[in-house]
Amino acid sequence: MTERLLPWNGAEGKPCYLVGDGTGFVSRLADQIESVQLGMAGGLLDHAAELLAEQRLTREELRYLARRLSESLADVKRVAESRGARLGRNE
Repeated sequence: MTERLLPWNGAEGKPCYLVGDGTGFVSRLADQIESVQLGMAGGLLDHAAELLAEQRLTREELRYLARRLSESLADVKRVAESRGARLGRNE
């Protein structure tokens, strides 16, 4: 049995963990959500590059973009931590 950090928070914003063999429904759901999060991060980076290249962003647009990038970075960091922890156990 292994412990896995899930890509969502539990009650009160606390991290959620799954204990299991990594083959069950919740593990597959977590894999799908991580895939969506990583895909959305890539799309957001592309969008940010386009917006920043225009150099005509208002302060409000720039703040909105920064908030979305920050949220996405937090998701990607969580995926990396979860996957990194699982890699360390396989060695």
